[in-house]
Amino acid sequence: MMLGFEELLRSLQDCVISENEAAENVSRTLRQFLQKLSESSRSGVKRCKERCLEEAVQLLRQLSEAQLSGLENDHLTLLVRLLISTQLQMVGISTACRKVDQMLQHLAKVDHQLVFRETRECFHSVVHSDQILCFEDLQRACMFLEDSTVGREVWRESYMSMLNKVSELLPVALQQESLRDGPLCYITVKVCLQIFQLLSSDVAPLVWDEEQRAPVQKILQTLMAIILGQCCNRDTRLLAGTAVAMLINTASENGAGGAAAWSLLQVSHLEPWLLAVGVLRVQCDPAEKDGVARLAVCRGLLTCCRPHILLSSHEDAPENRLLLHGLFPLVFTLCEEKLDCHYFAFEVLNLWLKKVKECLADLWKVTCVRLLPDNCTLLQQLIHLIWTNAESPVDGVSETARSAFFLLLDLYEMDCKQFCDTKRALYLTLLERIMKLPWEAKAKYHRLCALLPYLGTDKLLDQCPEISSHLLKCLSTNHLAPCGSELYKSLIQQQRRELCDGSSSHAELDLASHWARRWQSVLHEALTSEVPLLQNNSATQLLPCTFQVFPSAVDHMLASLDPYTPGHLHAWACILSSYRAVTGDSLWALQGSSTLETLQLALGSADDKVRLAALNLLCCCPKTKDTPTPQEMAIMRTFIPQNLNCDSSPFRQHFQAGVKKFLIRIRDGCLAYVRGQKGKKKGESSHSERTQDLLDQGIGFVEWLSQLPYTYLAPGHSYQRKKTALLLLSAVLETCTDTWSPDRKKGQPPANISSLISCARQRGQWDFFCRTKQLVLLSCLEDATNEIRELAAGLLLRFFPPSFLDDLTEVLHTRTKQLLCSPRVQEAQMGALMMKILLQKSKHQCEGCRLNSRESNSKAFCMVKVLVKELEEHYLTAKADMMLAAREKPIHGALSALQRCLLETPNSVYDTLDPSLNMEVLGLLENISLLLLGVLYGDPEACASEKDAPPSFCDMGNAISSLIAQTSAGGQAEGEECVLLSEEHSLVLTCCWVSLKEIGIFLGSLVEKILTQSKPSKCLLTKQDLIKAAEIFKNILLKCRHWGAVEGCCIGFTKFCASLLSSSDPELRDIPAQMLKKGLQVVQCLRSTSVTRRAAGLPMLILCILSAEEASKARPLLAHSMQTLLETARTPLNDDWDQTLDLPQVCAVHTLQALVRSTALGAAILQFASDVAILSLTLLSSPCWAMRNAALQLYSSLCTRMLGQRSTSEEAGPTQHAMSPAAFFFHYPALQPFLLGELRGSAQDLEGPPNEAKLHLKPSLYPVLTLLAQLQPGVQDSEETLSDFLPPLLQLSASPIYSVRMMASKALVAMTPPSEYMNILINLTSQLPSPQQQCSHNRLHGQLLQIKAILERALCGNSSTPSDNLFEVLSRIIASLWMVTEAQRCPLVRAVYLDVVDALRRFCCETYLSDLSSTLLRHLQTPQQSLQVGMSSFHEKAIHFLCADQQWACKIWENFSSASPDLRLTLVAWVLDGQSLRQTGLKEVVQRVLQANLREALLSRSVEYCRSYLAALVAVMARGDTASSQRVVLLAPLEEPVLLECLDLLLRDLEDQRGGPEFLSQAFSAASLLLSHWPQSSLKISMIQRWCGILECLWAPDVPEVLRIACAEALCVAGAPLMSHTMKEYSTLVPIMIRTKARR
Repeated sequence: MMLGFEELLRSLQDCVISENEAAENVSRTLRQFLQKLSESSRSGVKRCKERCLEEAVQLLRQLSEAQLSGLENDHLTLLVRLLISTQLQMVGISTACRKVDQMLQHLAKVDHQLVFRETRECFHSVVHSDQILCFEDLQRACMFLEDSTVGREVWRESYMSMLNKVSELLPVALQQESLRDGPLCYITVKVCLQIFQLLSSDVAPLVWDEEQRAPVQKILQTLMAIILGQCCNRDTRLLAGTAVAMLINTASENGAGGAAAWSLLQVSHLEPWLLAVGVLRVQCDPAEKDGVARLAVCRGLLTCCRPHILLSSHEDAPENRLLLHGLFPLVFTLCEEKLDCHYFAFEVLNLWLKKVKECLADLWKVTCVRLLPDNCTLLQQLIHLIWTNAESPVDGVSETARSAFFLLLDLYEMDCKQFCDTKRALYLTLLERIMKLPWEAKAKYHRLCALLPYLGTDKLLDQCPEISSHLLKCLSTNHLAPCGSELYKSLIQQQRRELCDGSSSHAELDLASHWARRWQSVLHEALTSEVPLLQNNSATQLLPCTFQVFPSAVDHMLASLDPYTPGHLHAWACILSSYRAVTGDSLWALQGSSTLETLQLALGSADDKVRLAALNLLCCCPKTKDTPTPQEMAIMRTFIPQNLNCDSSPFRQHFQAGVKKFLIRIRDGCLAYVRGQKGKKKGESSHSERTQDLLDQGIGFVEWLSQLPYTYLAPGHSYQRKKTALLLLSAVLETCTDTWSPDRKKGQPPANISSLISCARQRGQWDFFCRTKQLVLLSCLEDATNEIRELAAGLLLRFFPPSFLDDLTEVLHTRTKQLLCSPRVQEAQMGALMMKILLQKSKHQCEGCRLNSRESNSKAFCMVKVLVKELEEHYLTAKADMMLAAREKPIHGALSALQRCLLETPNSVYDTLDPSLNMEVLGLLENISLLLLGVLYGDPEACASEKDAPPSFCDMGNAISSLIAQTSAGGQAEGEECVLLSEEHSLVLTCCWVSLKEIGIFLGSLVEKILTQSKPSKCLLTKQDLIKAAEIFKNILLKCRHWGAVEGCCIGFTKFCASLLSSSDPELRDIPAQMLKKGLQVVQCLRSTSVTRRAAGLPMLILCILSAEEASKARPLLAHSMQTLLETARTPLNDDWDQTLDLPQVCAVHTLQALVRSTALGAAILQFASDVAILSLTLLSSPCWAMRNAALQLYSSLCTRMLGQRSTSEEAGPTQHAMSPAAFFFHYPALQPFLLGELRGSAQDLEGPPNEAKLHLKPSLYPVLTLLAQLQPGVQDSEETLSDFLPPLLQLSASPIYSVRMMASKALVAMTPPSEYMNILINLTSQLPSPQQQCSHNRLHGQLLQIKAILERALCGNSSTPSDNLFEVLSRIIASLWMVTEAQRCPLVRAVYLDVVDALRRFCCETYLSDLSSTLLRHLQTPQQSLQVGMSSFHEKAIHFLCADQQWACKIWENFSSASPDLRLTLVAWVLDGQSLRQTGLKEVVQRVLQANLREALLSRSVEYCRSYLAALVAVMARGDTASSQRVVLLAPLEEPVLLECLDLLLRDLEDQRGGPEFLSQAFSAASLLLSHWPQSSLKISMIQRWCGILECLWAPDVPEVLRIACAEALCVAGAPLMSHTMKEYSTLVPIMIRTKARR
């Protein structure tokens, strides 16, 4: 029997040490080699193992064959055995096994027989064992076959024995439920696949000849049973399909393989069938009809089979080929079906297209016809699949559909070239179809990318001139930005290819000129846009690819920029930083001396984006060895301290990334200098003075930056400053220390960093880990924010020395004990974190540790034991006196510390726990949870009962109040009530819910770690222990209503269930299933408790179990749960239902909502989406309010799940989702008839006599319309399957409910194909009544809303000449001018008519517009006799319409003083929208009017009007940036008495603090503007003194932020003018002004 690794290693080390005859260098190399093997064995991190093995390979290769031959045979044998033992250790890491195989091959050159013999002996211990194969045996067999060269030779010798062993194991694994769906079955199938693949020549005779077929026959039978559904694990079934196909692929070139493949395609049969593979015959009986069997077979055949099999013909129909006529129908059907494995079906479609491409030449030979002629069925089917699934909600399907489109176009091109088809009509057909897609459709841009190489840039852009505007819209929308930038990149790459095609050389400037003609204006508009998303996306996604393709484009882009124009400075910095990052050119080369000036301007900008772009420009460089210049370092020394206090988290992250890039350049540049210095030979000159200076400056900069953060980590500094300081410190330590992190692939320090560190230390610098710095970081562990604490702890653990000094440890230990007993959660968390650090950094061991038999981890074991004792003490205190425990022993601190020390340290849980201690922990957790739940119940016996009903919040409050009353000597007097919670109440409640939360998190993580690290022979948890843990979770989730406790418990419970469900033990897997069964029973039972908000923790219990279910399986628990919940929710209410109790139906709906909202279930829940949607809409008609409320929440969550999350910000893009109606109903076909029925029913209710006033309420109508309105409009419905929706939507325009009419118009837009826009408009406008006709105002309003919505969509982006149909619509709208006059009595109708005209304004004649404007102006000037509903809305629309024309705007503003108060407020609001600032002439008029009416506004009693008025005045008087030092001269200076009175009124309001913060901020800004515009000859000293006094009051820290911001703006506006005037006229005021400015 082979010795273990450690024994072999010791034996070999002894031999190497004692071998005198070996050369010294051989012994030294072997010792190093063995050390690396030992390090690899000890390491628990995969990357560390691989790194050590790679170094071992290099060391072994240093020994030649002759040197190795000089070793004694026994020693060489030990070395081979050691390597085989290492290989067996690494059996789960394929890359590591291959590295060991390289070493064995090197030794095989010396003695191949020895290596073969030892490998065979190891392999035979597996094959010739009397025991059935276990998982480890199969792992070793796989490794020898796949990753071992000699092992494969051994396999060939013994493959029959192994086949027999596998054939015995497979049926056993399939019969036992515990093995069927677990890893054993999977790896057995994997072994079969590897045998069939790597030993195909040996296996083939067993399949295709008559002799010795027994083992393969049995294996094939079992593999087919797995494929057909006897195994639930989808991955195993797919792998079995690949294995069977690989077996068929062992056929020779004759037709036997094709016949077997055709026979395998019977997998689609629903009845039993016979599979014939060579001489093998297998009876197949389908067990599941879920499509996975067909998927596995298709996937396997396409992956494994050679072309001669794929092109084989059917014996009954020789013209049919397997690839085209056998496989494609199956693949097409799979892609059409709505299966759980839809993504895999599209992967198979891609495989099929790739195989067709590989076999295309052979296909042409055997068929002699085109594969894809235009309009052929195959082509249409492929396009149909790709088109209908481009918007699939299933993850990955849209991406695979996109790949399929690329492959299809490639196939079509090859087909056309082969048969000389020069027309290639498909491309233009597809382009026309693509361009009909709305710009919001993501698929549009991917398809254009695919078509581009076949059409060319010029043809594509000429036929689709709107592409550039669509790209800008894409870049302004989050989810469309990547596909838009990809199209741009493809366009410019294709453009360059076309420009360079056929020519050997082109000047880069000429190429850039061609680019500029197409794209310069587009990028300029994007980079200088006011839309932040467009700015950022164009800078990060368009600029880099532009400079990669056209480097000289930078000159064109910079030429169009003026750094002093708003928006241009950011664009300048982005362009230069991107150019530098791509090309590596010098920062100062492009614009000479002006570059530094502009850079300083950008670095000092008030805009975060501009500063970050400038920082990136300073720091980035593709060559990391390009050391920053002294000038760059000086700029950074100024910039970094000025930007430590930024509020923006993204700014801090980018700031750290930029500084880190800068540090890497310094480090790598200095390293290059140090290496160059060491490489100098004697006699050569030393480094130049400049090089030495750069080295000194680089080391000095790092030293300065490493000291800077500690200055800002003192307790008094803000969170922002501390966070930034720690991030910068992390950047320094990650970059300039020799700490290697095995868990990181990138960002590791260079191997020779120690030479640079030594160089810096010689200069007395880079002492990163001194005691002072350690103490500063330790002080951060008591920071108020957990982010600062975690960052500081991470730095201490990762970079600082491995142990603290004893005095520090003692102080820290004392402080930790104090904090763990604090009732404040924050302080207890500090103590837990300190305890974790103490465990890893303390050298001290208590007496119990030193006497303990454990070796390396005795300290950890001892500390855990101490914490368990501490937790027990807390529990006993709480049991005796809960109030005392809540104050002094609050439980949650000890729990948190125990969790951190057990689960967040490198130690194995088996080293820190033993069975007795583990049992003690579990018992404590159970007792504590029951005690705390009993406190919340007020009755421990009720808590311990089987009743799964949480106490109400009132019950919990009463229980805690009763506890306080019992423990306090005298309480509140009887009858005395207090609205606020007492301190004692808060302490008890916090102690209970936080401790329950910590129990849940800790217990779940503990079970997960124990089961993950367990071995077959050793596990700390028995089944009874796990049942006890499950009971703890159940109690917390079902008996506690506090959401914090429930939410925290769910984290641990999900881990707990996932660990059990992934176990190979069926008894453990059954525990979550039984809990789920009980949970569903609780749902179905009427609970005699108060109405519970969202069913409390019950839905979360069910959700956690279902989330933990493995996604690769069929999810039987999810299917069962959904069926049960749907049935429960559909159950009619009893006649005597009580609305004060929890109803099972309501509880089921809340549980469904929790499942739908869960991201863990994701796409798995979509297969039930139609049923859930129909249920929720139906339940909206329930007589029970709780049911209706729950159903509405469920429906809202379901819409989000089906359509995706919609951003609430206006910047994120359009309000519609990225799924068209056709795609939506393709994926959810059951919803189409249901939704249509709901609409038709609502529309029919509106039918009746026109004078009949009847209100029919249909609760589901508005939700249905909302869903339809969210679908993506503008997608053509080629099959016209959605036309039935249009009539009821048009009828709903007559709804008496305003919101229904509004939403019906939006839904109509989404459901109407673009080709029907004009028909709908003509139909609607033809129904517009004349003034004499009697009409329903509701219907007319709804029709106008629909006209407006359709018009806006039809005219979106269309600036061309209107069509005849549009002219017809326009003429009818013009003819209905009466709708805006007094003849139309409904203001809402008049308002929406104006919206319609506004949409058509550019097509209207001047006469009509003039008549309309004069009518509106007359109406606005006519006093209103009475209030009317909707009139203010109409007035707002009228003002906006008039003010869009400068001539009419001036007229209405000239009558401002005579207008009604409401009109004046509307006009002022229009100014605040920013419209007036865009027209210079109008801005002057508005400014003059506002100045003239200022006194009247200040005397107004309406605070809202006065605030808006002042804001408008400030907006029109301030020029551009408020920080501008330029003064704005009053157009018509106010008379001094009026100006004095206005200023006095403003200052009086400010001094008396009247009007609220918003009003006061505007008042102060207006007062500052007036002061800055006051004629200096008459400026009063009293006014300046009052202004300064107000300024000093308003910038106090406790003043609202809006006022402090107003102070800063006031100083920018009035500070400089007042200072200059004061210094001239009033020297006594100078100290006041200086103090004011300085304090600010």
